[in-house]
Amino acid sequence: MNDCLYRRMAAEALGSCILLATVVGSGIMADRLSTDPAVALLCNTLPTGAILFVLITVMGPISGAHFNPAVTLAFGLRREIAVKPATLYVLMQLGGAILGTWLAHAMFDMPLSQLSDKVRARPSQWISEVVATFGLVFTILAGLRVKADAVPMLVGGYISAAYWFTASTSFANPAVVLARAFTDTFSGIRLRDVPAFMVADFGGALLALWLACWLFHDIDGHQHEPA
Repeated sequence: MNDCLYRRMAAEALGSCILLATVVGSGIMADRLSTDPAVALLCNTLPTGAILFVLITVMGPISGAHFNPAVTLAFGLRREIAVKPATLYVLMQLGGAILGTWLAHAMFDMPLSQLSDKVRARPSQWISEVVATFGLVFTILAGLRVKADAVPMLVGGYISAAYWFTASTSFANPAVVLARAFTDTFSGIRLRDVPAFMVADFGGALLALWLACWLFHDIDGHQHEPA
């Protein structure tokens, strides 16, 4: 592997780690500061949206700032990332995300090794994950086409909104889903519920890719102006 690929992998691992440390850490802090679920969710939402803006802005020039296997899948199918680096991206995303969960536990003086018992197994939550990931991937693909420099803000804004309009609180990321199974806190998900969420996430990404290709004519690589 060349040095450039190492840097890209490091960026994906670091970004995923910081993202999960933020998601899990803000969830722990929110749970400690408030007994009101709505306030706790708001306290979880704002840091997540903010850190996505920061991470995509600073890591985007290095790796593209995927931090999400569903996003990497979409770019792989668009042939914008080859199979080998895409596979390595996913491994770095998963590993970095789990490390970020452990880091959050360490910062709050909690046992590093945990398994969540929070049940997230309702069909409404699976539908919500399809919607959440569809919206995220579509936002990225459309944003890159119409205003690429706004993508960090678009993603941060979309995820902040999706926390509130989806029944699943918008995991929208298979790496996030897996990592949150290893925290028995506000942000957790039971390990046995992880596969269904992952399937929903990848399904939403594929739907978004199809729609973006149709709307923006990415099949032939050209955008056609309306007559």
